[in-house]
Amino acid sequence: MRKSGVKVALLFGGWLCGHAAFAQNQKPTANEVVAAIQKQVGVAWRAETVDTFKAGNPDARVTGIAVTMMATMDVLEQASAQGLNLVITHEPTFYAHLDRPEGMEEDDPVWTAKRAFIAKHGMVVWRFHDHWHMRNPDGIESGMVKALGWEKFQSTASPVKQLAEEMAKKLDSPVVRVVGVPEMKVSKVALSPGAAGAEAEMRALERENVEVLLVGETREWETVEYVADAVTQGRKKALIVIGHIPSEQAGMEECARWLKGFVKDVPVEFVAAKQPFWLVRGGGR
Repeated sequence: MRKSGVKVALLFGGWLCGHAAFAQNQKPTANEVVAAIQKQVGVAWRAETVDTFKAGNPDARVTGIAVTMMATMDVLEQASAQGLNLVITHEPTFYAHLDRPEGMEEDDPVWTAKRAFIAKHGMVVWRFHDHWHMRNPDGIESGMVKALGWEKFQSTASPVKQLAEEMAKKLDSPVVRVVGVPEMKVSKVALSPGAAGAEAEMRALERENVEVLLVGETREWETVEYVADAVTQGRKKALIVIGHIPSEQAGMEECARWLKGFVKDVPVEFVAAKQPFWLVRGGGR
């Protein structure tokens, strides 16, 4: 939700000197941008959160902001090429929830090269996960609902296969996996972006008003097995696995639109992360 001009003026009241200096090519620091986000997000900021700086100098001046679902090497390269030195990412940058890959040596070549690229190009990476989900409505879900065209209630029943094909097209995901009877018509759909975990996923599938669950990713020996067993038992249940990135990507595109409502002094661009999987045709249905 965009704030009024009065609200923005109040928010940046502490930046008056900074605004005066912008005429002299001064830009906000990464810390100042994050402070603005904390004031605008609309929820109390938690002391314990993954929404912290992951790389770079928080006091660095921001030349531009790249908002992304995941700060992959590809995204970092695109952001740097566009002169966007502050990267706001929804998911981890360094291969683990807390951005400290367990069991990986500091000199791992892939991890080292990524850190070196960030340092060489003067980039700053900040994660925006917990509090974007905590918004009401959830920032990720809001963007996904728009991308899927689900703003209005629809009661039309569709075969599971057709629904999966629609998801692949609308979310630009070439690899979508399905558990269930392809021809089974469904009209009761639930969306669980990202990786909510088996407990939440199976609890959703227990409900009478959920015939098919759309998830980002899930373990095959948990929710996938549960749905496979339900199908064998003749229950009207199905699972569509979209992929983690495409299941939340539109939510971070929504975040970029939201940021543009109050970050006016530097460019804000959405940089899409690629779906990493590709399809091998042959076999299966």
